[in-house]
This record gives sequence, structure tokens and C-alpha cells, in this order.
Amino acid sequence: MSNDVQAIRLLKARYFRFIDEKRWDELNGLFTRDLVFDVRGGMAPSTLADSYDDPPIQGADAAVAFLRKALDPAISIHQGFMPEIEITGLKCARGIWAMSDIIRAPEGGPYREIRGHGHYHETYRKCSGVWHIAKLRLTRLAVDIT
Repeated sequence: MSNDVQAIRLLKARYFRFIDEKRWDELNGLFTRDLVFDVRGGMAPSTLADSYDDPPIQGADAAVAFLRKALDPAISIHQGFMPEIEITGLKCARGIWAMSDIIRAPEGGPYREIRGHGHYHETYRKCSGVWHIAKLRLTRLAVDIT
């Protein structure tokens, strides 16, 4: 495994851990400033071909603010599996990760628990020698809401 592929694997591992530990500032540092963060349709099965009226979230700060608002009151458990990482240039790469997540809402919330399964489709950019997530699109195969 190349050093770049290993670095991207560690990047994504930190992404999952920082979300679940609610380490928002550190999570923000994993993204490019011009991040495209596309989790539209995340509450139901979705595909890459799906289109939406609203645009994806633009920018690392906006993406982290979105995640913080959605997940601060909840317990989240994110896992990524079977990465398919391809280095496409000196400073660019793409990857697909199988994923599973559990979101447990506090008592009295609009739901008790969400369990989702699907894929992250991502592009990465190397900035000053460090890999960052530049674009993220979440698709879902199944979503179970209790």
C-alpha cells in the first residue's frame, strides 16, 4: 500500500472518530476550505443519480456547522469499510467507502434511532503535503428509523 493511500485511510478514520467524539475544530481541519459536502437524501435510500432542488453544502465551516447542529445532542456511531482508493494525480485522489452509522437521539426527539448503510463517494486533495477531503457525497442503500 502506498504512503498516500495509507494517509487517506487515516484521514477517513479520523473523520469518523472526530464526528463521534464531537471534535468539531479537528474535523474542520480534515476538509479543504472549498469542500463540497453532499449528504442530501441521507435519511432515505439514495443513489449518485438522484438530484435535489437544494444545493450541497459549500465550505468546510458550513459543513461542520451542519454536522454540529445535527449531531451535538445525539450519540453517533460511524464506521467505514472496504475503501477503494485511487490516486489520480500528484495531489488528487478519489475513494469509495462502504459505511454504516447509528444515530441515537435524546429522549423526546423526533426519532429514537437511525441506522443507515451505504457509501461515501469522495475526492481528496493534497495541500502542503497533507491529504484533505475536498468533496463528499453520501448515498444510502438502506435507512431504518425507529
